[in-house]
Amino acid sequence: MSALPRASELGLIACHVCGLVCSDATTAPPEPGQVLVCPRCGSGLHARKPASYARTWALLIAAFLMYVPANLLPIMRTASLNEIDDNTILSGVVELWVKGSPDLAIIVFVASIVVPMLKFLVLGTLLLSSQRGSDWARPQRAKLFRLVELIGYWSMLDVFVVSLLTALVRFSVLSRVEPLPGVIFFGLTVVLTMLASLSFDPRLIWDGRDTDD
Repeated sequence: MSALPRASELGLIACHVCGLVCSDATTAPPEPGQVLVCPRCGSGLHARKPASYARTWALLIAAFLMYVPANLLPIMRTASLNEIDDNTILSGVVELWVKGSPDLAIIVFVASIVVPMLKFLVLGTLLLSSQRGSDWARPQRAKLFRLVELIGYWSMLDVFVVSLLTALVRFSVLSRVEPLPGVIFFGLTVVLTMLASLSFDPRLIWDGRDTDD
């Protein structure tokens, strides 16, 4: 079976901003040193996101560096009349489990530990395999990328919980909840991984294939 024609062979290019599929007939020829411009939103058109590999690697490494202190430093302090307790992400999960909230403990563990690690693993795999031009499981890798985009926002669960508890418990006279530096690093981790997934161009997965089987 012969390969299907590709967008580049048909003179088609998609806008990264508004998603409009443009052709050579709808885009004005650029001046020397300029790029094609989308006729709908005026953004520059590129066959692939510029410097996608470099930007994604940089953001992913920065996110991992933020993830280390996010797990080592406490994210929340609970103070009462006779006790002050600082909790990291893992100690908070353990405390929820011990105090009879296993369902909430599992949710926090999945959102705060499993999801970020999954994003690191998936994005790293996509970057390495795409840079090497691997033809291994291209459809499955594309689905993994869409999964990372879908679940990325749920990683902010810990930040939302700390913010909510801080606001609610301030109304109590006998106890107090305060956010600690760990929550800042965790928030930075989530934001950087989201930016990394946005910087990666999923079309790079399909570059170098010989057929469309």
